[in-house]
Parts: sequence; structure tokens; C-alpha cells
Amino acid sequence: MNIISAFHSTHASHVPMAEHKPEQLPNGVSVSRFTGLNGSVEYHLTVQAPTGLPFDAQLEQLISRYHDALHTLHLAPHTAVFRRVFLSDARNQSQQVLHSPLNSLPDDPIALSIVQQAPLSGAKIALLAYHIDSLQPYDKQLTATGHLRLTKNGIRHLWSTRLCAAASNAQPASEQTNAVFEKLVDALAQEGSNLRDHCVRTWLYLKNVDVFYQEMVTARTQLFTDHGLTRDTHYIASTGIEGTCSHQFDTILMDAYSIPDLNPTQLSWLNDFDRLCPTIDYNVTFERGTRIAWADRNHLYLSGTASIDNNGQVIHVGDALRQLDVALDNVDALLRSGGANLDDMQYLLVYLRDPADAPHITQRLQERLPDVPTLIVQGPVCRPEWLVEVEGVGIAPHHDPALPDF
Repeated sequence: MNIISAFHSTHASHVPMAEHKPEQLPNGVSVSRFTGLNGSVEYHLTVQAPTGLPFDAQLEQLISRYHDALHTLHLAPHTAVFRRVFLSDARNQSQQVLHSPLNSLPDDPIALSIVQQAPLSGAKIALLAYHIDSLQPYDKQLTATGHLRLTKNGIRHLWSTRLCAAASNAQPASEQTNAVFEKLVDALAQEGSNLRDHCVRTWLYLKNVDVFYQEMVTARTQLFTDHGLTRDTHYIASTGIEGTCSHQFDTILMDAYSIPDLNPTQLSWLNDFDRLCPTIDYNVTFERGTRIAWADRNHLYLSGTASIDNNGQVIHVGDALRQLDVALDNVDALLRSGGANLDDMQYLLVYLRDPADAPHITQRLQERLPDVPTLIVQGPVCRPEWLVEVEGVGIAPHHDPALPDF
């Protein structure tokens, strides 16, 4: 099969349902979808490649499975908004991804994230994809600085991916942190918006998190202060985890999601102080989660969440399985603070320090969240004692006609 031509041949239609297992999907593919009252359907897909093949064959098979899933869902490829590709060896594999149908075409831009975090299925590549199928037309454009601007119902959404210094020599992690955030700040300024009021979510990937995490945190805290984000205002939902881009000397890689037209009344933060203290209590500056309320749905962005108590201490040191249970319970508590629960999760990313824990973690996730699309990747967390961390997005029904339509 000609994968490139097949990938761009599916027609669009609406499937007005909300479930995690809609149809018989190809091997290695899981899907969730949420249909709101305005008819806009959001899809999250995870796609695993088969193991035991060279990278180019795994890439081709992953694209084939993805295409077949879109065909089964009657979902047009141009509905794609965001794709994150997880690789086992970014320096040797990124260029093939960039030149594949997973990347933007001139007439069909998407936000493409690429990060080295080896899938723990045993494959060399895995995919998380986000699609919007809408009765209302929307526009996608790449900005002059390479960010994806999606305009829907008069609201701009900005997806920023692969932000890195592209350093030609070794630079301090603090300098690279400032460099990647300034790229985001500049992109927001071009939209007439700013970091404090309009950035909803960041993902920060660090080469050797055990060494460079604290330097990144210190630099980010100062940058946030400079931009008006303090303990007395708020921070930004975030994940800080080990991962790299394809550049030899880059220590920091960042993706971000912002809403330049965000109304302050839409924004709230997810907290359960009986279970989790504010992160600033242990000198880290991010929100546990952020809720964006729309007329017919809530979007809930869960930061990286681990096995932690309300004093900021690690629970169940040395036991990844028990840590996973606590992390999921913490996620459930955060979701409940925003009027949702684990059943509303649209996907889950699970980061493991030790790949040997993957079989037991996989089994427990199948027991607890069998219908939620999930990817498990290798990604050491910011404290060595944390063996597992989870993050994801929830979508829950909401009814407030005074708010903007998604």
C-alpha cells in the first residue's frame, strides 16, 4: 500500500458518540472521544508499532495502523491538530518522522511533537494524536514562528512544539530554559497575548533529569516571576520529565498549549489539599492541573502526578505498583475538584524510571482503566524515588451557555 496517498484519502463524517471503544480498531490502536452539545467531537488516539522490525518498517506499520483507524472512525486526516511521536533514538529517527506523513503538509498543518522517550511496549516508536471533527468550520495555520494557530468559533488556540535551543555547543540548562520560554513568549506576543494569562499547559523534557532538573526549576521560577506568575497569582500546569530532542547539545525541550483568546472566567485550577500540597511548598512552580470551562464541556489538563502526600513526601519508596495506585488516586482527586473523575480521562501517559516495571504496571492499568488509551514510556521523574508518574487530559460535560463554545 502507498502509505502517503492512503493516509490522505479518508473522507469526513460525524460519529455522535462518547466512548473509549467505538469500533473494531486495528491492533495497537486505542481511541477515546467526546461529543459535545455543539457537535464538536474530540478524539484522542494512541498507536503502538509492532516490535521486532527495523525502524523504517515500524514507522510504516504505525502510519498504516493510524490510517486504518481514521478510516474506521470515518475521520478525515485534516481533522488532526496535534501529534506527539515517542522515539527510542531521536538522533537517528527524527528525520524519518519529519519526512513522513505524520508531519504537516503545506495545505494541512498540524502541531508535531517529537521526543525521545522509548515506548515500553518494546517498539521503537509510538504515537499520541488529537483530532477535532466539528460541524463548525475551523482554520489551521502555521504562524511565522512555526507554531500552530487553530481558530474555532472565533477563539484562537496555539500549539507550540519542538521548542529547543538547537545549541551548537554545551550551554547551561538555565540558559536553555530561558531560550525555550522566550520562544513561547514571543509567539504569544505576536498573538497579542502573554504567558501569565494565556498559557494553559507546558511539557518540559530534560536530558538527564537527575542532573539538570533543579537548574531548570530555578530558571523557570525566576522567569515566571519576571512575567507576573507568583504564589499569589498562579502557575501553569506542567510536566517536567526526562526526554530529549535530536540535537546533541540540547538539554531542554518544550511543548506548550495556549489560548490567546482565553476569558479569565473560563480558567480554574485543580487542587485537593487533603491529598496534595501546593508545589511551591517544596520550591517548584507549576499547577497540579488546570480546568478550562466551555459552554458544553470542561477540559482538564493534568500535570505530571506521582505518589506524593500532602506534605510533599514520596509514598511507597521502592514499589512502583503501589506508587501507581497512589498516583491514579491523586489524579482522581484532582479531577473531582474540577467536577470530573477518572472515567473522564481521554488518555493517560505513564512515565517509568525502570523499564523492568512495565509488565506489572501494564497489567494494573488494564485492571483499573481498561478503556482509557494509554502509552507507557521510559521517562525518569524529577526525584529518583519516584518510579512512576502519570499525566493526561480529561473532558467532562458542562453546561453554561454564557461561556464561549469550544
